[in-house]
Amino acid sequence: MASKQEMRPVMIKQEKRPNLKIILMEKYMHSRLFSFNNVWVILILVATSAQAQYSEIYQKYKDKHPEASVVCLNQESNLFITLNNGAFDIVQENIEENLYLNEAATQGSQKSINFSSFFEMEDIEASAFNYEDNKYKEVKVSEFTEKDEMGESFYDDTKSINFIYSNLKKGSTSKLKYSQKIKNPRFLTPFYFGDFSPIAQNKFSITADASVNLKFKQFNTEGVNIAFTKQEKRGKIIYTWELKDVKAFDYESQSSTYKNVLPHVVPFIASYQVNGNTVPVLNETRDLYNWYYSLVKDVNQEPADPELIALTKSLTDGLDSNLEKVKAIYYWTQRNIKYIAFEYGLGGFIPREANQVFKKKYGDCKDNSSLLYKMLEIAGLKGHLTWIGTRKIPYSYEEVPTPIVDNHMILSYFDGSDIYYLDATGRNIPIMYPSSFIQGKEALIALDDSNYRIAKVPIIPAEKNSVKDITQLKIEGKQLVGSTKVEVSGYNKIDYIYALGNLNTKSERDNFYNDIFQKGNNKFIAQNILETNKDDYDKNMIVSYKFTIGDYLQQFGDQIFINLNLNKNISQYRTDPNRKRDIEVDYKNYFTFETELLIPQGYQVDYLPESQTFGNDFIKATINYTQLDGKIKYKHTVTCDFLILDLNQQKEVNELIKNVEKAYKEVVTFTKSE
Repeated sequence: MASKQEMRPVMIKQEKRPNLKIILMEKYMHSRLFSFNNVWVILILVATSAQAQYSEIYQKYKDKHPEASVVCLNQESNLFITLNNGAFDIVQENIEENLYLNEAATQGSQKSINFSSFFEMEDIEASAFNYEDNKYKEVKVSEFTEKDEMGESFYDDTKSINFIYSNLKKGSTSKLKYSQKIKNPRFLTPFYFGDFSPIAQNKFSITADASVNLKFKQFNTEGVNIAFTKQEKRGKIIYTWELKDVKAFDYESQSSTYKNVLPHVVPFIASYQVNGNTVPVLNETRDLYNWYYSLVKDVNQEPADPELIALTKSLTDGLDSNLEKVKAIYYWTQRNIKYIAFEYGLGGFIPREANQVFKKKYGDCKDNSSLLYKMLEIAGLKGHLTWIGTRKIPYSYEEVPTPIVDNHMILSYFDGSDIYYLDATGRNIPIMYPSSFIQGKEALIALDDSNYRIAKVPIIPAEKNSVKDITQLKIEGKQLVGSTKVEVSGYNKIDYIYALGNLNTKSERDNFYNDIFQKGNNKFIAQNILETNKDDYDKNMIVSYKFTIGDYLQQFGDQIFINLNLNKNISQYRTDPNRKRDIEVDYKNYFTFETELLIPQGYQVDYLPESQTFGNDFIKATINYTQLDGKIKYKHTVTCDFLILDLNQQKEVNELIKNVEKAYKEVVTFTKSE
């Protein structure tokens, strides 16, 4: 789907710099060119001068936000919606004024503004203001450069205007003003009352003809004192939102989308009046679906390519069930159609012809879905084009029936009461697994020209994303020697295969497995690594290997001490107690570690730790020890039954992990037999 332009927050690196007075003092106190008294005279003069070269506004915000690199003095967006004989004229004017609080100001010198065929750039003005002789002097930007924004696997009609503020430095300010023409009334963008730097003044206004019916949805605004006003003036309705003194929002790794944190308003045009009639735009999900369907209804009307027909028949001939046929087509598409996104204008919403995608062997999510749809049709089966948002988009279709609610297209297949969500842009995804990034999301499934279905994609249970490690272990001299079979399923297998696909040599592959399968300590060495079922979509991947671990067990006199907690896997889920944001993982997970240790000849078990169970609503763990047939049998399970943890839930998980880690310290003790 086309990327939806938004006023996205810009993350600015915060940096602590030494105080100027301290730098000067250190410099002159160590100089031999001046006497002690002269040094202090100079320091006083320089310090006074240093204070004088900064404006009052700089001193105000430096004191208020001592850790910040930049403060946004004014973030303003004004939207003007005019209706002329049923045709919209929509212009958005944006203003951004920044104050730079430290030497990192030079990092803000280069600016870039994106636009596209849907967001046409009109006017742009930019200036830097440097404080000299007790006043700000303006330096206007005179050179603006336009360029295409294209990556190796993503091509769209996005362009950028690039420019440089002149000589920005500590204490400088900048002002940017530009306007864009919004070509489609469905593409109004959210306004965010926050960023990863402090904002002194936020203002968002919409001035619309009274004949335009607007709706607004607010997110993350609970407890936020946003001042809202609505007034009617000369046939226009003016909506205004203002918020002052917004603190910086901290970025933290593995956090869920900023859309779950930053206060924002999502405006959309529900309908408008023309000639006494009400014309719907995006009043409800049906309006969005009707528009989407109008863009895809004429796709794949041409006859299928004879080669595509022959291929489809070769894939499905002899298969007993319809689901097996769907699977064969789906897996072929994953393996053979390269993902490259092409999103030019409405091409970001309209799939390309299946014949074209088949011949070129590449396409984006819509194109892959188009090809899947046609191949199923050739096989006498029915697929359904499906719009869906990834987990980075937190809205439902009922809340926000606009194009910002989704950013992806897949194909749905109904098998009785079961729905299979086919995403051929991925690789190695079994048919019973949706892409991990759409778990729990709403899918807008096309049924026909007037009917659709909204279904929720399931979240795959932890047990289906498992790593099961079965190890045979014995003591030889001062090291442990063993063999392991690891069975990997679900999203874990997909991740393993993806990582292995980027490795070109046996040495790189062996290093990868030594890292992820490490046991005991860093003297773990895995050898004779064998892979089974790696390329079979429907079977769990099995990796077997032999290994040694040096300097792991401890021996004192007649006793041997060994810790069988070779994999302290649960510790990776501990979060920083000072964390401020939620944490998100890609999928639920399940780990099993079963180890059989041969009791050393001439020894008997002196101490066997007690089995323990730990659990809360988000994570569970067990550690079990038994003695049987001359062996110690150890089993450790970890179930991670969450996708997102808020701060209170993180505290619960951390407390559980602390208790499990205590149990990790337990050791088995052997004593020589008499």
